[in-house]
Order: sequence, then C-alpha cells, then structure tokens
Amino acid sequence: MDFGFKGKTALVLASSQGLGKAIATRLVEEGADVMITSRNEEKLIDVANQLNALGKGKAAFIKTDITSKEEISRLVNQTIKEFGKIDLLVNNAGGPPAGGFEQMTDEDWQNAFELNLLSYIRTIREILPHMKQRGGKIVNIASSSVKEPIPGLILSNTFRLGIVGLTKTLATEFAKYDILINTASPGRIATERIDQLEEWNAAKLGIPKEEIKNKYLEAIPLNRYGEPNEFANYVLFLLSDLNTYMTGQTFLIDGGLVKSI
Repeated sequence: MDFGFKGKTALVLASSQGLGKAIATRLVEEGADVMITSRNEEKLIDVANQLNALGKGKAAFIKTDITSKEEISRLVNQTIKEFGKIDLLVNNAGGPPAGGFEQMTDEDWQNAFELNLLSYIRTIREILPHMKQRGGKIVNIASSSVKEPIPGLILSNTFRLGIVGLTKTLATEFAKYDILINTASPGRIATERIDQLEEWNAAKLGIPKEEIKNKYLEAIPLNRYGEPNEFANYVLFLLSDLNTYMTGQTFLIDGGLVKSI
C-alpha cells in the first residue's frame, strides 16, 4: 500500500530512541526524508547512519534542546535549509520525572511545562508559516494518561492533557490551511521510559521490579507491552495520504489498557 510519503519531508522530535526513533524509521522506510533531533549527538549520528543505510528516504540530524525557543527556531530553519520544506511534524518529548504532588517544586513544574507542552507550541509556531503554504499533517505524542491519570505521574498527567486541548483547538484554526492535527497516545510500549517507571515503582513499593512488570501486564488485555514499531504504524496512518478527514482527535494505542469510553 502506498502511504504517499515519497517526496515528503518530516520533522520528528525526540527521535534518537524510543517512540520517536521508531516513527522516524518507519517514515524513512516509506520513502520520506526525515530530520531527527534530540540532545544526544552521539545517538543521533548512530540513528542517522542506520536510517540512511536503509536506502529509502534520506535522514539528517540536528542536536536540539527542545526546551529552548532559540534552538527550536534553529531546528526548523535548518530543516527547511536541508530539505526545502516541512510536510509532516511529529511533536514528541521524553516524560518528566515521576512523583507525587507534594514532591514537586516550582522548578519541576516549569521544566515539565517547557519540555512537554511549550516545546510543542513553539515548534508548531515555527513550522506554521511554511506549512500554511502547502498544507500538512501534525501528530502530537501524548500518553494514555490523557484518558486515565497514571498514579505517581502528576507532571505528565497535567501537561499531556494540555496537548489534547491544544490539538483540538488548532484543528479548527488550521483547517483552512489544509493542516490536519491529531494526538497519538501510547499506553505501555516497550521503551526505556517504561523500564524507568518499573524501577521507580519497584523502589517506591519495596518489591522486585519483575513483580511490578507482572502487575502492569495483568492490566493489559493483550497481556503484553506494545512494540515501538506498532505504535509508529498508527502514527504513520495519521501522517499519510490515507488520512484525509480526521483532525482534532485523540487516539489510544494501548492494547486495551484504558477502560474508559
């Protein structure tokens, strides 16, 4: 099936590992040119080499701290310089620290806001003048916590919901430009983030990490974690030419974990 990615350019944030890397990989496999970025240049070099070795789309990279307004602006400008356009944007960011309300300082709240919500706002603002000219697709990565808050993740629970409000609002504002924007929310996908949360919960409860993992698995009807490429496949559909009429929506990719309607 042709998803229409050949000749398209995508910018994927936080793409040197985990979900971002999986999405960038699938885009390149389908023939898109992709700009990857993160704060780890060593990982970016390795991932870019892997993607270019596929012999499909082209991959380039720029080391970027997405909590910096100036670095986001540089990232978008360099992407335009490298590829001449941006057709697709995937907003993504690592999760903020785990913990409860009483543990979090003003600095913790500010840092999480800048990483998990303001970075999305700033990147969309920077790409908008370019995307308005030709239309495009935006996918904002959130979390299953937008439907069911996750205990011990007060920062993520708060700011991921902001992503949903941003998406829904911009879908209306951007429709006149033929820009479709949606939110993709992963459940428990097998990434370093899930591994870290298992360790945090195990230490908090004083039980083995394996016991925590078993409890996680019991809550998922499919009885397994998702794979990053499985999540990436759903994001690809939202970015593809096959998606022509869905905008402003929030989709869960969670193996049936969240029971709310």
